[in-house]
Amino acid sequence: MMKTLLILLVASGVAAWLVLYIVRRIQNSKMLRKIASEGFETAVDVLYPKKRRTFRKLKIVPVLPQ
Repeated sequence: MMKTLLILLVASGVAAWLVLYIVRRIQNSKMLRKIASEGFETAVDVLYPKKRRTFRKLKIVPVLPQ
């Protein structure tokens, strides 16, 4: 009985962590897509002024005028 309870507890913890990981990953991808669709390099500052996040995939480089 105790072994089954422990297995259920561990399994529910892993499932909760997995759900949280997936939700955060979806939110992050939505945020990155929104930033990328803006098309200018200060989109992070304009769209999310109060959030201090660093994005690994976001590259800030100089933009040459066309």
